[in-house]
Amino acid sequence: MARNTYDIIVVGSGPAGESAAINAAKHGKKVALISNRDKVGGNCTHLGTIPSKALRHYVKQVMQFRSNPLLREFATLHKPSFPEIIRHADRVIDEQVYLRSTYFEKNDVNIIQGHAVFNDAHSIRIANKGPLLKADSFIIATGSRPYRPANVNFDHPRLFDSDKILTLDHSPKKVTVIGAGVIGCEYASIFGGLGCKVELINPANTLLSFLDWEISDALSYHLRDIGVRSRHNEEYESIEYHDNYVVTNLRSGKRIKSDIILWANGRTGNSDNMGLEELGIVLNARGHIEVNERYQTAVPNIYAAGDVIGWPSLASASYDQGRAACNAIVDPEAFVAIDRVASGIYTIPEISTLGKTEQELTKAQIPYEVGKAFFHNTARGQITGEQVGMLKLIFHFKTLEILGIHCFGDQASEIVHIGQAIMQQEGSANSMKYFLDTTFNYPTMAEAYRIAALDGLNRVF
Repeated sequence: MARNTYDIIVVGSGPAGESAAINAAKHGKKVALISNRDKVGGNCTHLGTIPSKALRHYVKQVMQFRSNPLLREFATLHKPSFPEIIRHADRVIDEQVYLRSTYFEKNDVNIIQGHAVFNDAHSIRIANKGPLLKADSFIIATGSRPYRPANVNFDHPRLFDSDKILTLDHSPKKVTVIGAGVIGCEYASIFGGLGCKVELINPANTLLSFLDWEISDALSYHLRDIGVRSRHNEEYESIEYHDNYVVTNLRSGKRIKSDIILWANGRTGNSDNMGLEELGIVLNARGHIEVNERYQTAVPNIYAAGDVIGWPSLASASYDQGRAACNAIVDPEAFVAIDRVASGIYTIPEISTLGKTEQELTKAQIPYEVGKAFFHNTARGQITGEQVGMLKLIFHFKTLEILGIHCFGDQASEIVHIGQAIMQQEGSANSMKYFLDTTFNYPTMAEAYRIAALDGLNRVF
């Protein structure tokens, strides 16, 4: 095969691009991966999932120190600033880059740096330099970035988005977060945990309305408890920029003064300036690439996966989508569509959910029952001092099939996967009875499943 000719070229080095490229290499294909950064990892590693979750972890540790009578004295000796916590998060980024570089090297994936522009359906060029690269197939996994409307001045030093916030060089006292989606709620809890007064502007009447109502209510309560005021049914109108403060004007006429504004109002797919539309590839208004059920674009040999195709925009799903898109090319019989994904929302406390909510089941007129376990009633929760948290299992009234898993509290994103494994079983294997017939280590947070199962089954027997 010619030097600049490949079986598959992957564009993007985040979770989707990484899994696609390595999967292709393991199938014996000659693979190149194009990254527009000088270090691999994509936005997930450098600007999104990794830094924000590392930042959240350190803030949570500070909060635990303050609330623990044994440690409170040490917590008052030094209050870490936002920049100090960011520097700790940078360590995790460096470790992730090293690991991912090693993966590519071990699997003989050729890394090419630069911005990729399609010449035609079988060739691609690095913008402003380099030869034409040819391939039989392409996988676009370029991720997404914060949506930036033209009427918002992101060059102003007091206006931030979820990328720029990682450059914040001081600890603000008051923060306005515009947009109460997952990213907005996560950062609202981070700043609230640091002791900031936070105004969370939410155009809907509840937080994260796709969640089960009880989980959404719990999030609202605990955000309020750490100094976050959720302003529901409010929309941004304009911003007044000043040297020492900013003012957010709402459509209702309200005015909110704060030290900084964090714009968290959606994301845009990184699909621009790649020559995609000239090839006939369809993009929506937010730059997301339209694909079919096998992650194939309108051009048969070009596939796309990860955040660049939109929902669910989770690193975990992106990784699986990248592998699936690759299988659609190199091993069609192994293709599995990614359609049941547990969401992980890293607020403080965190949230994870899978399956149907009470609202959805009620609307569909499906008979269901609910079992709950509160973390403070588990031995492990009492040992670790977890006063907040709940596991909620929704199941069919007659068959006992698990229909939904909703968890709020410490380690929620870990706990949900126990139920997920049972929920994905066929027939009678997917049953609430599993949690009664299985012995869990004691004391563990996993024991919450047994408690929730007892609570729920006592309602139907």
